[in-house]
Amino acid sequence: MTDPDKPVLLSGGNPQIAKGDGDAPVQAYIDAMPGWKHAVGRQLDALIELTVPGVRKAVKWNSPFYGVAEKSWFLVFHCFDRYVKITFFRGQSLLPVPPVASKSGDTRYFHIHETDDFPTAQLASWIEQAARLPGERL
Repeated sequence: MTDPDKPVLLSGGNPQIAKGDGDAPVQAYIDAMPGWKHAVGRQLDALIELTVPGVRKAVKWNSPFYGVAEKSWFLVFHCFDRYVKITFFRGQSLLPVPPVASKSGDTRYFHIHETDDFPTAQLASWIEQAARLPGERL
């Protein structure tokens, strides 16, 4: 029997969280991330807050979004079966360019797998760079 107080986990263990602005829906998403992905979500959220003071947060399409201006986003992450995908909307402009290409122009991805060390320094650099670029209007 499923617990009605817990979010449903969609494909890949991605939590189904209601759309909303602010820290509360993002924390609900992270709290519902299964297994090892939960620790990745916590680390990533803390690193973003440390690197971009006053960062804006929201959950849209069952994923946490981060931005510096209203309705303008520089990063989102999402759970998949074997990794957590971090999306940099202007990733082609970051140095070095994140390793995973996208079909949509400027977007680049970085995947964190269960056995990976959390790449704090590299992610902080990308987050800092991404927050200075024009965000994606969604």
